[in-house]
Amino acid sequence: MIYASDLDRTLIYSLSAIGVPEDTPGLVPAEVVDGRTVSYISQQALATLKELAAKIVFMPVTTRTIAQYRRINLFQETVIPDYAITSNGGNILVNGVVDLDWRTAVGRAVERGSAAAEEAESIVRAVVREEWIISRRYCDELFFTFVVHRDSLPLEEIARMAQRLGELGWKVSLQGRKLYIVPEAVNKSDAIIHVRRTVHSEPMVASGDSLLDKSLLAAADYAIAPCHGEIFAEQQAGLVHLEYPFTERPGVFAADEIMQYVHRIYTHLTALGVGPPP
Repeated sequence: MIYASDLDRTLIYSLSAIGVPEDTPGLVPAEVVDGRTVSYISQQALATLKELAAKIVFMPVTTRTIAQYRRINLFQETVIPDYAITSNGGNILVNGVVDLDWRTAVGRAVERGSAAAEEAESIVRAVVREEWIISRRYCDELFFTFVVHRDSLPLEEIARMAQRLGELGWKVSLQGRKLYIVPEAVNKSDAIIHVRRTVHSEPMVASGDSLLDKSLLAAADYAIAPCHGEIFAEQQAGLVHLEYPFTERPGVFAADEIMQYVHRIYTHLTALGVGPPP
């Protein structure tokens, strides 16, 4: 069995996303930068993840850049996956090393299917004023991340901007204070399908919370999402009717329910003799 999961706000949580006080019992540091814990995982979720990772193929699937992923101590020291997908699918790490063939293929697909990065950024800059932008980054030479003052954003104009960018082969996702502008070819599902073929297409479970995770969840045989984030907001607003379950708890302890769900699927498949451990 494969378990492919988004990280931030799905398995690990920053201080602004944990939803409980930082000194709440049951939290374990997941990422420490300059001696300061910047994200946590619940102790129970970590215990289940460690148990399963010894039996299945566990793959982190994140929009983080390669460098941002590598600073997560949890996945460098405690649970060390053979495969990790970073850069929203733009890069695949195999035993920590970048798969250059995949990166080259993605670059060619972006050139074929999306307008130039400079054109996409100019459209964003025409709508998002400089004073609304806290920081801007062109991530791994693939996509843009703008940290913004969200309350200042004119959401109707952002929606029109997203429609125009969509016509040019770029996707828009607003997650908290982060505005992502991503080429269509840079997506989690294509990367996970590629890796899934490599590990012989065993049954796959996936989890994620944002619009950038929708393709990941759609590519899986089983999926679950936390009751926070963009996917849950769409469901609550009646914009979509998704068949996969949502957790009952938001915040960092949603990961407990996610991992319980993954464990149930593993137990069920093992009892059926489907997807035996590699």
